[in-house]
Amino acid sequence: MTEPTQTLHKETFPVTGMTCAACASSVETILTYTDGVKSAQVNFASSTVLVEYTDKISAKGLNEALEAVGYGLITEKENVEETVSKSQKEHYKVLKKHTIGAAILTLPIFIIGMFFMHWKPGTWISLALAIPVLFVFGRRFFISAWKQSKHKSVNMDTLVALSTAIAFLFSLFNTLFPEFWISRGFEPHVYYEAATVIITFILFGKMLEEKAKSRTSTALKNLMGLQPKTLKAIIEDEEKEIQISDVQKGYEIIVRPGEKIPVDGKVISGSSFVDESMISGEPIAVEKSTDDKVFAGTINQKGSFHFKAEKVGSETLLSQIIKRVQEAQGSKAPVQKLVDKIASIFVPTVIAIAILTFAVWMIVGSEDALSHAILNSVAVLVIACPCALGLATPTAIMVGIGKGAENNILIKDAESLEIAHKVNAVILDKTGTITAGKPAVTDIQWESQELRKAFSPYLLAIESKSEHPLADAVSKKLTEEGFKSETIQGFQSVTGKGVEAKNSAGEYFYVGNSSLIQSHGIKVNPELEIQAKTWGNEAKTVVFFANEKKVLAVIAIADQIKASSKFAIKKLKEMDIEVYMLTGDNQQTAAAVAQEVGLTDFKAEVMPSDKSDFVKELQSKGKVVAMVGDGINDSEALAQADISIAMGHGSDIAMDVAKMTIISSDLEVIPKAFNLSAMTVRGIKENLFWAFIYNLIGIPIAAGLLYPINGFLLDPMIAGAAMAFSSVSVVLNSLRLKRKSI
Repeated sequence: MTEPTQTLHKETFPVTGMTCAACASSVETILTYTDGVKSAQVNFASSTVLVEYTDKISAKGLNEALEAVGYGLITEKENVEETVSKSQKEHYKVLKKHTIGAAILTLPIFIIGMFFMHWKPGTWISLALAIPVLFVFGRRFFISAWKQSKHKSVNMDTLVALSTAIAFLFSLFNTLFPEFWISRGFEPHVYYEAATVIITFILFGKMLEEKAKSRTSTALKNLMGLQPKTLKAIIEDEEKEIQISDVQKGYEIIVRPGEKIPVDGKVISGSSFVDESMISGEPIAVEKSTDDKVFAGTINQKGSFHFKAEKVGSETLLSQIIKRVQEAQGSKAPVQKLVDKIASIFVPTVIAIAILTFAVWMIVGSEDALSHAILNSVAVLVIACPCALGLATPTAIMVGIGKGAENNILIKDAESLEIAHKVNAVILDKTGTITAGKPAVTDIQWESQELRKAFSPYLLAIESKSEHPLADAVSKKLTEEGFKSETIQGFQSVTGKGVEAKNSAGEYFYVGNSSLIQSHGIKVNPELEIQAKTWGNEAKTVVFFANEKKVLAVIAIADQIKASSKFAIKKLKEMDIEVYMLTGDNQQTAAAVAQEVGLTDFKAEVMPSDKSDFVKELQSKGKVVAMVGDGINDSEALAQADISIAMGHGSDIAMDVAKMTIISSDLEVIPKAFNLSAMTVRGIKENLFWAFIYNLIGIPIAAGLLYPINGFLLDPMIAGAAMAFSSVSVVLNSLRLKRKSI
């Protein structure tokens, strides 16, 4: 008898209790091996898991499977984002409180340990202060280590827990029973400062990591905020305000000036200009009239219209963008930090050496075999303390982040700083990235200077009244030239063509495209006509200004290319990086911009999902991809890319999704960011090299390797000092980066 087909459910749940990348790996493993679960994919950055499961298990069952090992799922459907956001804020608040508390108590312990080590009351003061640092503020490391041991694995937390616990317990024994060592001719030393300094440093690193994580959910929250909570609809011939969740397909919805469009649909009456930059990235608002499509999250300008709802809820284009951003952020496997990988080999090795040291001394030692065995095995564990290893990456990263800030590079994520030097393909958005992102008047050609002086005030008056998005660019240019408006009357918009008005003397003026001029049979001076065609071929928008007799002037409007873009693209190519341009703009404009900045690879008229798909396409070919953008329409691609870079003047959402922000919005800074990454990674590798060399030399000496040769035994106190010196050398090596230029 065949089993009935199981329905497959695919849901994203927020996860509680994850403190590190290894936790994320554990959650994934536990869920994957739970009966009824087909697959589980954890996104550590957003503390969520995407689970595919059958009817064999419920969401409650998934939660119970995780609760058994100290994690949990938030399974409520209502206000999930708020719950996650609140949970992350609470976790960060607690972590910050623990870090500050640990630092305050560690400072006096460190001062006593370094400068008043023979002061008897100091030992007891250090003990009293060390207990809360380790077992209140630092308890997360012991909990994590315990969880790892249950899954037969170790990570950096295991190393921290083991080394601090041994240093503390050995110090506690020496504090309570100093005569044990004094009677055997040894001086009892304590290592409270070593244990507490490690806890404080690692807590600080965790706090920085948690702060970076919180920005991921902020991006999604801001994307969701693009959709209004309420809207006005015609229901039973009456205008009513309803909740967005109550909208159904076919509803007639009213949009007034300045309002956000709530769902996708088709205009049925009225007209306006709509800012669709979140879809296309283009700064010029799009004219909308009957039968034109409108999309959720886009912003209506000065007009008003009614439209019919066609896609609601998760079907809207905005909802699809949000979903794809979530999936792109979750698709990357949790990064298992290099130090965690090292720890998985290093921890068992050090424990094995310490046990072997103890055993060998007990077998071959003299009458003080037990004392030597304890001291030398403790010296091995103390000298192998993870301070140097733990500091190798964060100190270089912190200096790198600081160096970046000095050069207008805001780096939010350590991982991106580690990866950026591997980038071999860069995708650039056009509008706001290569170009300034705002339409501006590039040229005005009048038939004569006399006409310019006489008629500029009328042109300014007409454009000041116009709703057309390009009118602002003309008004701004004429105002900058010092003109003042004249009085006009009978202002009228001509759909799809332009506007017309008359002065107090009854003389008519027209501002618009060539269709408007032709429809009134107005003559164009051949010189002006040639100029208009030239600008049109350069992908500039041409506006005609005429009276009833002739065209008085032609105006060219374009989104100007930033002065630095051409040089930056040339520099990237010199670094053997492939450079691509993607834009929602038309083919002609895209080709003109690409030619001017020296690009051969570009795509025009692309949707947000097309940008993300192009990133995936390059990644499938083995490319390490950097996406550079400034708009909401770039957010999917930014989330999908290996390195995401936002322009400082762009949308908050782009900056939230991106791991790097160019504060000055200058493309020339991007090659510098890649150079900074290379320098930082070199620093990390040097730090790890010195930390390992130190352990390679120090551990055998601590174990007593030199004793048979010259009778030398390493006192645990000297081992502690050597450990501190190794940490100082790592910090000093990281600080060298500050002096280098990028």
